[in-house]
Amino acid sequence: MPLVLTGAVPLPNVKGRIDHFGYDPADNRLFVSALGNNTEEIIGISSQTVVHSISGVPTPQGVVYSPETNKIFVGSDGGKLYIYDGTTFNEITSIDFGDDVDNLRYDAAEKRVYVGYGDEKTGAIGMVDAATNQRLADEFKLGAHPESFQLAASSPNVYVNLPDLKQIAVVNRSTHAITRWPMTLESNFPMALDEPDHRLFVATRRPPRLAVFDTNSGRMVSALPAVQDADDLYYDSARKRLYIPGGEGYISVFRQDDADHYKLLAKLHSAIGARTAGYFGKGRKGFDRLYLAVPARADRGAEVWIYTVQD
Repeated sequence: MPLVLTGAVPLPNVKGRIDHFGYDPADNRLFVSALGNNTEEIIGISSQTVVHSISGVPTPQGVVYSPETNKIFVGSDGGKLYIYDGTTFNEITSIDFGDDVDNLRYDAAEKRVYVGYGDEKTGAIGMVDAATNQRLADEFKLGAHPESFQLAASSPNVYVNLPDLKQIAVVNRSTHAITRWPMTLESNFPMALDEPDHRLFVATRRPPRLAVFDTNSGRMVSALPAVQDADDLYYDSARKRLYIPGGEGYISVFRQDDADHYKLLAKLHSAIGARTAGYFGKGRKGFDRLYLAVPARADRGAEVWIYTVQD
């Protein structure tokens, strides 16, 4: 088995949908956006317990941690980006983006938080200076709400899922030029990037597929059946694998044989509604773990399940 369930962290009093994860490698902490509970849950990975719960965050979605500034950035469906002190968890400030602050990404080199927000009229990726907490005037207008997006390290490109337009947008951060790749598959929400092999991975919901794109040409090179209702997608570069959790109640695990060829390695039973996860590579004890958000059920409270990755 590529993933073995080895633990679970209870999320006391957490109700409703659970959204995205963030990670603090310095203090070995996991941040979990309990969207339906209006809280941000902070988990100590070593203790496997909730060490703090930030309350009063309206429908939290994306979350990133800036180690250089020791700040937690949380996006809200209500339209604000909330910034918290990483030690005291006190709110430092909030920035109003107007509507649906969703996916966030952090560029450590620039100490910059990239913020996906807005609707079909205002949809854009904005930027915030993590050191000064100031919103930058520069932003990338997209004409639709951005779902998952990935920052390339070896180029100025940002790859953005725009399901409302049935597109993937490729934004050049230097020139602001936007290239758009049309999608034949629909509801492209999660995304991951394999830069060395020039491949972009996208999970779609209609129909449920893992779609693989050549980043040099924008051409789709492969599409395989995958779990339904996916909202996260991770690429394990060390093992050449992809992990896709879905609300259907499974995790699809794919193997990358080469840049153009992929195979379903396992379809692992999980839990209904468990559609978001966190995968951050090797932890302090040298193990790779995948953390799966499992919402509360009638007979069991909300949890984060811990899978240990097997070679």
